[in-house]
Formats: sequence, structure tokens, C-alpha cells
Amino acid sequence: MTRTARTVTDVLQPRNVLLAGLVGLGFAATHSLSGATWGLFAALCAGIVPASYIQWERRRGTWGDRHVVDRRQRPRIFAVILASIGLGSAAMVLMDAPTSILAAMIALWLMTTVLLAVNTVWKISVDSAVAAAVSSMFVVHSPGWLLSYTLVAAVCWSRVALSYHTIAQTVAGASLGVATAGAFALL
Repeated sequence: MTRTARTVTDVLQPRNVLLAGLVGLGFAATHSLSGATWGLFAALCAGIVPASYIQWERRRGTWGDRHVVDRRQRPRIFAVILASIGLGSAAMVLMDAPTSILAAMIALWLMTTVLLAVNTVWKISVDSAVAAAVSSMFVVHSPGWLLSYTLVAAVCWSRVALSYHTIAQTVAGASLGVATAGAFALL
């Protein structure tokens, strides 16, 4: 069971979910390669840059793995995520990116702000929040994407099975992701 949970948490980590999800969202929203390219840029800002920062800090010995289980170590990561998404969003505005991708970035920035605030007093699951947000953003384009919530459930299960989070922390993260995506739908 632990091996399966580790595989699920590694495959469905935020970087991967954002990469696949935002590229797919860009294509779904615009029905064009241009939209997918904007989604790739969004994934770079929201997922790849932060994951690279975490990897860099791991190599420096700051933390043991990408999970950064000690919530007191997380504010620097959130600052990098907020800066990267913020700068990426500004570039998107200047370069006239599709509204749906820009709205997704704003929703992710908002979600990260709330994650940071909650994290100051309680550990919340970022992995669950990202998976739920991306799944919910797809539902806006097609109700068939409701099936992607099985992946959200798998992420939540894996985080609990590996003792990185409690059930409450994963449910709170997933709920925040869905609420954030609701804000995305309104933009």
C-alpha cells in the first residue's frame, strides 16, 4: 500500500498536475495550439519554477524532500509561488494571453495566498488543493471532467496514507481548490 501511495503522490504532484492541466486547459479553452502554449507558460510559472526552487533548496540541504512536511518551512515556498504566478500573470496581461488562462493564474494566485494564510496556523494539503483546483477548472469546459475528481480523491488518499496529512488537511485543501476554481469560473 505504501508503494502505491508513494507512486500516486509522485505522479500527481502539483508540478505534474499543473503541467498537464494548464496545457490541457489552454487547449480546451481556445481549441488552439496557441492556447496550449499559453497553458505551458502558466504551468512554468505556477508549477515548474516553484518545483525547481524546492529542488534547489533540497540540494542545499534545506529540506529533506519535495513534501516539506514542516509547515514552518513553507512560507518561502509560498513567496516563490506567489512571485512567479504574479510575474507570469503580469506578462500574460502585457502579451494579451487568453482570458481563461489568465483567470486560471489569478485563481491559483488567490488559492496560494489562502494556503499561505492557513499554513501560518495549520498544515493544509497543497497537493490536494492543486489537484482539486485543476480538476474544477476543467469542469467549466466539460462536465465529463467530473471523473477527474477520482484523481483528487487518489491524491488525498495518498497524502494521508503516507502520513503527510490528516484527512481534515486533505479535505480542507481540496475544498479550497474547488472554491478557488469557482472564482475562476466567475472570471
